Amino acid sequence: MTAITTPSTTAAFITRRRRELITAIVVFAVIALVPLAVSDVYMMNILILTLLYAALSQSWNLLGGYCGQVSLGHALYFGIGAYATSILYVNFGIIPWGGMVVGGIIAALVALALGYPCFRLAGHYFSIATLVIAEIGLLLVHNWDYAGAALGIQWPFVPDNWLTMQFARSKDEYFYIALGLFAITWLVTFGIVESRWGYSWRAVKDSPEAAESLGVTIFNSKMGAAAISAFFTAVGGSFYAAFVSYIDPESVMSFRFSLLMALPAVLGGIGSLWGPAVGALILIPLAELTRSYLGGSGSGMDLIIYGTLIMIVSLTRPEGLLGIFSRSRTKGAA
Repeated sequence: MTAITTPSTTAAFITRRRRELITAIVVFAVIALVPLAVSDVYMMNILILTLLYAALSQSWNLLGGYCGQVSLGHALYFGIGAYATSILYVNFGIIPWGGMVVGGIIAALVALALGYPCFRLAGHYFSIATLVIAEIGLLLVHNWDYAGAALGIQWPFVPDNWLTMQFARSKDEYFYIALGLFAITWLVTFGIVESRWGYSWRAVKDSPEAAESLGVTIFNSKMGAAAISAFFTAVGGSFYAAFVSYIDPESVMSFRFSLLMALPAVLGGIGSLWGPAVGALILIPLAELTRSYLGGSGSGMDLIIYGTLIMIVSLTRPEGLLGIFSRSRTKGAA
């Protein structure tokens, strides 16, 4: 059945999309003013990580939220970006910006290569496969001497420079790079969700059989979502490597990273534009503050908090925290 499009529905669609875009621009502009009000270095560090994980969760959301393929192995792509950028910069002198692009392309190609066998699996079998592959990648890097093996890679100390993405005097520059990354991933998602790709992904998520009957090539849709998701995840890993200036296998490829990419989207609202950002705004400060104030005695406390929040949201608002606002608007309209 073909949907009937009238001038009124088209105008309403354009108006809604324009309003969403204007809202996003205002939000990004307000966030850009935050460094003017925050001078504490530790708080700035939390804000940078929050923006980074908002971008990473949005990247995961493209595959897990819109296409319905729940990956538990995105730490592999994050690590690819971090290691590609670090090796190219430390060993060959290629600036991190170039490493971001190279790492993203490599991650996308790896996602396509892994997608060929993995997307023939369904449901929890696919999730388990991604988790196992990511753990294999972690073990391989642990024994890769060229990449420093378990010792990792230390970035050289250089004067503050935008080209090398190294800033010691202030964290404001990292904040704006993280904000740029978040804004780009949001805008890419915004452009895709109402495109042919976006409709195909949601159809695959809701009912693969019905999507296939309407002419959607399920395998190609999943592969496209995986490649784009992996690319932006790797770019986030590249930024993280520059931000901390030192990486080792556990610091960029452990399961914890895969978890921190998926949970904000699940908490905020999976398959939504602002869900990952809302989830990251809650989860990341909680994790950092718990680790700081509880120290060694709070080891694992962040995971307990994550689990508790997810259970509460799953039982009360399966659609995520954004469902609260959408439900309030519906009641108001009624």
